[in-house]
Amino acid sequence: MAYNFDKIVERKNTNSLKYDFAVQRGRAEDILPLWVADMDFQTATGIIDSLHDCVSHGIYGYSDVKENYFEAIYDWYMEFFQWETKDFWLVKTPGVVFAIAAAIRSLTNYGDSILIQSPVYYPFRAVIESNGRKVVANSLVLKNEHYEIDFEDFEKKIKEERVKLFLLCSPHNPVGRVWKREELIKMGEICLKYQVKIVSDEIHCDFTYPKYQHYVFASLNEEFSRNTITCTSPSKTFNLAGLQVSNIFIADTAMREQFKQAVERTGYSQLSLPGLIACQAAYETGRVWLTQLKQYLQMNLEYVREFLKNELPKVRLIEPEGTYLIWIDFRGLKLSEEELERLIVEKAKLWLDAGTMFGIEGLGFQRINIACSKKTLERAMMNLKNALQ
Repeated sequence: MAYNFDKIVERKNTNSLKYDFAVQRGRAEDILPLWVADMDFQTATGIIDSLHDCVSHGIYGYSDVKENYFEAIYDWYMEFFQWETKDFWLVKTPGVVFAIAAAIRSLTNYGDSILIQSPVYYPFRAVIESNGRKVVANSLVLKNEHYEIDFEDFEKKIKEERVKLFLLCSPHNPVGRVWKREELIKMGEICLKYQVKIVSDEIHCDFTYPKYQHYVFASLNEEFSRNTITCTSPSKTFNLAGLQVSNIFIADTAMREQFKQAVERTGYSQLSLPGLIACQAAYETGRVWLTQLKQYLQMNLEYVREFLKNELPKVRLIEPEGTYLIWIDFRGLKLSEEELERLIVEKAKLWLDAGTMFGIEGLGFQRINIACSKKTLERAMMNLKNALQ
């Protein structure tokens, strides 16, 4: 491999949210963090080189992008997802959650109902509630260690609760589903039937495991495209979250103008210069790095799968189809939520994301970030095994 993902890069004392704020967040200083969704890997050299050039120039004034920025994104989504975007669809924001909040304010009114599929990325619920809207949950159904959509409940909730907006998480965080084409089409048709707008968070789209394919929801048909705000970003794919850049695509003119006005009301205009430079460089130069990263993540996943099977048979992996965040079922230990938290935090010295953060459906589960060195992952699994023994 051209890139060494076994290399351990010291992240302490770098203002890392993951490594430097354990005590402030009520954890022990020596806890091993596998919670927040960033990676412990240095990004692609093409990105680093472009940022070095930016820094060495020494002037960091107001900045924007030209045609080659969009062309880099266009080429990426055409190559990997056969999705043909248009430059005038693009609205740049500092983050996907920022964009979801703007979409909520632009497409719904105070008190309106918004549908989510829980257990789901916890800022979905938070941003709905903080904007004075009502959360409606279409709970995913776990069957034979595989999550499925309850379509009957999906339509029933939309109809009875008069849902105005659906937040789609695709691929799904934390359960790791990569939605099938027919699943996406069925959800899309129900939303069209009841005039429900869709915000599709596709930030993890570049992470699918062999045999699984991500479909950009808006690419499936023209009606879906006109009814959807598609949220993308290089931040998860290339470990750029701290640079604050996301690319939001909105085909419908009226919806796009409403969204842009919601963004403008926040007082936000130009994005971070390093973020823009890193984004373009990522999509232009990051293919080899991403290919090798995905191979490494696959090896990490195989290690966890075998370790749990052989060493901790009562702890079950929900087999992921995508993302580098894995969903672990601890219910076989028959512990209360408080007992499970003490086991993981105090005995195993691990900082994970408790399942209930993602909704009550996550009770007894934990989310683990495997985008770290194999050595770090081995230490985490041994900590867990020793704590249970």
